Amino acid sequence: MVSRTFMPLSAARQRWDIFCTVIDNYGDIGVCWRLARQLAAEHEHCVRLWVDDLVSFAPLCPGLDPTLAQQQLGGVEIRRWTVPFPEVELADVVIEAFGCALPEPLVAAMARCREQNKAAPYWINLEYLSAESWVAECHGLTSPHPRLPLIKHFFIPGFDEHSAGLLRERGLLVHHANFDAPKWWKASGGSGNPPEAGQLAISLFAYENRAVAGLFDAWSNGGRGVLCLVPESRVLKSVSGALGKPLAVGEISRQGALELRIRPFVRQEAYDDLLLACDLNFVRGEDSLVRAIWAGKPFVWHIYPQDKEAHFVKLDAFLDRYCVGLSPAADSALRHFWHTWNRESTDADAWLAFLAVLPELAEHTLRWRDQLAKQIDLASLLTGFCQNSDKNQL
Repeated sequence: MVSRTFMPLSAARQRWDIFCTVIDNYGDIGVCWRLARQLAAEHEHCVRLWVDDLVSFAPLCPGLDPTLAQQQLGGVEIRRWTVPFPEVELADVVIEAFGCALPEPLVAAMARCREQNKAAPYWINLEYLSAESWVAECHGLTSPHPRLPLIKHFFIPGFDEHSAGLLRERGLLVHHANFDAPKWWKASGGSGNPPEAGQLAISLFAYENRAVAGLFDAWSNGGRGVLCLVPESRVLKSVSGALGKPLAVGEISRQGALELRIRPFVRQEAYDDLLLACDLNFVRGEDSLVRAIWAGKPFVWHIYPQDKEAHFVKLDAFLDRYCVGLSPAADSALRHFWHTWNRESTDADAWLAFLAVLPELAEHTLRWRDQLAKQIDLASLLTGFCQNSDKNQL
């Protein structure tokens, strides 16, 4: 079946297919959904997003009906990725996101184009974000198919001009600059009350983490009040365990100097505003990390755990970039706190040392964000490459 949305387009406007398999509920699809909408809205491409798990996708995309195999939302055609794969018109660009394997019938159709001396789609392998040094050597490499006359191009998001950059919509930082925090707290702060004078507003979005208990103890017994907003996510199990009682969306719990508000899971734009409203943001995975960076507030990254602690190599590579320009005290406190959080062993001493340098981190993060914003964003780099007439060169 040929999609009706795939109409003849101008040379600048292309047909794009993005393929995504949902692995940990929100990370992979979160990036793909942002990218799809930006390609459609800002670059006027005709975008088709193929997702294997629409149920997990639905919380990120209000209005999505998981029972429908085909629907149009946010300027993007959303399709359920089924087996067998349906017969569809080939796109101009095909993105294989985060190592998912393209459907074999689609790959075969792409190869037939080349065999018939027709232009085959650009085949992009969009990799996970990394701050490691090898990105400069691997971004842009090509990989010929072992059997078919096709070439895959690797795009690796990162933090300098030798990478594919980061997702960043036009006008995002203008929106951030005009953000009205008091108005947000009045409308969206859980109970409707903004933080009290001197109270630290923190958002907590993470994977399950045994360190929550130690962190809550530090916050409860500390001299500074903490208002912690917890969006519904996997960390809620750890939060409930730390307090010794089950917590549900809408509940408010107080323990010493700590006030907890359990919030519903929200669409991506609302989560962006949550990050702007808080003084410190705990984030997880890739999508929320990038959004925390653009928010320009101090943050703590819960990196996705990997076997043999391979994730700590990635974490330290990021810290080596992020910490440039910090004082020795701030550098040490930040690295120690991030490591204890990711090793699930945070205690009061680690928190107090981190809290002491938070003002410096706030200024540093704004400067670092503004430097990153000078780079070309991921969607623009992809578009520029895929409008190049030579498909064998980056």
